[in-house]
Amino acid sequence: MRLPKAGTIEIVPSVLSADFARLADEIAEVTSAGINIIHLDVMDGHFVPNITMGPPVIARLRKVSELVFDAHLMISDPAKYAEPFVEAGADHVTFHIEAADDPRRIVDELHDLGCSAGICLNPETPVEAIEAVAPLCEMVLVMTVHPGFGGQEFMPVAAKKIARIREIVGPDIRIEVDGGIDPQTASTVVSYGADTLVAGNAIFAKTDRIAAINAIRKACE
Repeated sequence: MRLPKAGTIEIVPSVLSADFARLADEIAEVTSAGINIIHLDVMDGHFVPNITMGPPVIARLRKVSELVFDAHLMISDPAKYAEPFVEAGADHVTFHIEAADDPRRIVDELHDLGCSAGICLNPETPVEAIEAVAPLCEMVLVMTVHPGFGGQEFMPVAAKKIARIREIVGPDIRIEVDGGIDPQTASTVVSYGADTLVAGNAIFAKTDRIAAINAIRKACE
């Protein structure tokens, strides 16, 4: 599976906020809302102060879902682990500029593996840090919270970087936003140029996940 063409608004549920004891059911439920992408938060307890999932979990989920698997590697050595995540079933892999000594090499490796590539920047990281590598990717991920835990408050200053990134990458590369996305913040990031909105608590903390996804979609209009 490949990322949808840039420009179409995609609501992307993040399983970080889902019930890990029933991930397959949780993914099936949000799939019924017509989503195309699921966000898989990979944390190593070193680059960020939390530990989540690795390739074995993604390989299991791959057997029960045909969604685009958007793996967000919040890990210290993305170059070392890119291939195992692709082999496990990730369709798209995003890594952090803060953790990459040679980001171009990682992008090239992902492309050689048949996977699309994304570069991510933390709230304090300036846009200039990704300016050279962003046009080589299929997606740029802007963190609007500090990575590591769900349920944090949206950071408006970090979101403003989206507009500058859109100028750099043009209309054919997706810009994803992760952190504090809900019906109140969705319209803001879309107005800056984002087209891929990751939402965790705003979806999985609700009883009616389909209604929650539709509420974010409506806000984007």
